[in-house]
Amino acid sequence: MDSFKGQGGIQMLLTAEQEAQSIISNARNLKMSRLKQAKDEADREVANYRSNLETEYQNQKSEMSSGTNAKRLEEETEVKIQNLKESATKVSSDIVGMLLKYVTTVKT
Repeated sequence: MDSFKGQGGIQMLLTAEQEAQSIISNARNLKMSRLKQAKDEADREVANYRSNLETEYQNQKSEMSSGTNAKRLEEETEVKIQNLKESATKVSSDIVGMLLKYVTTVKT
């Protein structure tokens, strides 16, 4: 009777081991599935982010090429040139007088 009891215990252990292996296998499969799902989600997020950056870049590029910035820079340059001309006009008589003074003054 003891031999039947021992064999029944061994059979129970083998069954328990098989169940444990099945549980572990299922857990591994679930883990791998979740890792694949997380990778796919991350890839989608990266693709969306890259797409947004590309769209933003293209918008900036089109603004530059449309001449908006070029026109603004040209206007700013014209204003600065006009300011410089006005400043030169204001001080030119003083500079001419100063140059004549130094040229005509003789040091002995």
